[in-house]
Amino acid sequence: MSHSTNASSSSASPSAQLDFSRLAPYGWDDDWAAAYADAVADARTAAPDPLPGRVVRVDRGQCDLVTPAGTLRADTEFVVPRDPMKVVCTGDWAVVDADGAPPYVRTLLPRRTAFARSTSSKRSEGQVLAANVDHALIAVSLGAELDLGRIERFLSLAWSSGASPVLVLTKADLVPDTATLAHLTADAETSAPGVQVLPVSAETGEGVDVLAAVLAGGTTALLGQSGAGKSTLANALLGRSAQTVQTIRDRDGKGRHTTTTRNLLPLPAAGGGGTLIDTPGLRGVGLWEAEEGLGQAFAEIEELAARCRFHDCAHDAEPGCAVLAAVEDGTLPERRLVSYRKLLRENVRLAARTDARLRAEQRQVFKQRQALGRHMMERKRGPRRKP
Repeated sequence: MSHSTNASSSSASPSAQLDFSRLAPYGWDDDWAAAYADAVADARTAAPDPLPGRVVRVDRGQCDLVTPAGTLRADTEFVVPRDPMKVVCTGDWAVVDADGAPPYVRTLLPRRTAFARSTSSKRSEGQVLAANVDHALIAVSLGAELDLGRIERFLSLAWSSGASPVLVLTKADLVPDTATLAHLTADAETSAPGVQVLPVSAETGEGVDVLAAVLAGGTTALLGQSGAGKSTLANALLGRSAQTVQTIRDRDGKGRHTTTTRNLLPLPAAGGGGTLIDTPGLRGVGLWEAEEGLGQAFAEIEELAARCRFHDCAHDAEPGCAVLAAVEDGTLPERRLVSYRKLLRENVRLAARTDARLRAEQRQVFKQRQALGRHMMERKRGPRRKP
């Protein structure tokens, strides 16, 4: 069952007694208190009895927030930025005018982190899936063949968000033996350098306690494809049936979207507390400003590249390329280099579509390569004879 807040049943008002301890389970700390004070000091955000609040759910034009006066539903129409990356999102901290009729969000506090992807829009827009996240929990099902390329794509976005990625191999109970499980875990670890990889079974409880300890005290965004077992895993971490679970299709191992909205839910205090943002299954995971994340997701390639003879080595056919040498001697899987090149090209293409200056530079490089190509062809053919 999706988490939602009914304003009529649990509304807040500025006259209600304020209790800032209500915000503690949702991550309120001294830094957020200072950011809130700065925002309220701005005349543009001043309002009678302004309240801080954390967004736990977003609907069209409205959101549910936890505030010191209780939980309320507020309009978001006041915050309509031109930049789609700055719209109200689950996990945001906001300043709320609770005196409004209805209440409304005045402004958002500056985000610490934001997990974003590119949309399928031809306008090359980004979409923030979760804000102020400490851990990006990437769920990958062991009930289907591991897609290492998709894992690398998710990790690139996770590192770019500013959050710490954690890779969870769900449905470990479906793996027939421990040797196979160890082999699959090792494959995933090869594609996730510097990332903790945990095989987990929400059905048997295997690994759930370890995972809960890793996530304790922070905000975690649960990400993955439909059918990855996110809702089942969320229920195991929450200790209750907060999310509806549906069966996957036998023919392809895929599931329907059980979760249709992004909901921020408090984790049990007994397990260390924190919050969990469960997200709908993602069919497409387009990169968005992921250059830094790519460098971390492919850290071993970046380290090898520093030893190449040429600082601008493309790792294609250049002499003295340490990356190609590692592929040749088997220390770097060729599949990793192919995946790195693919994601790097995609990120450059997206950046070029959104950055006029970069587009101009790329056109200049293209013209230079054309001129060089013509020059080389003329040298190869030799001087033309006059008739």
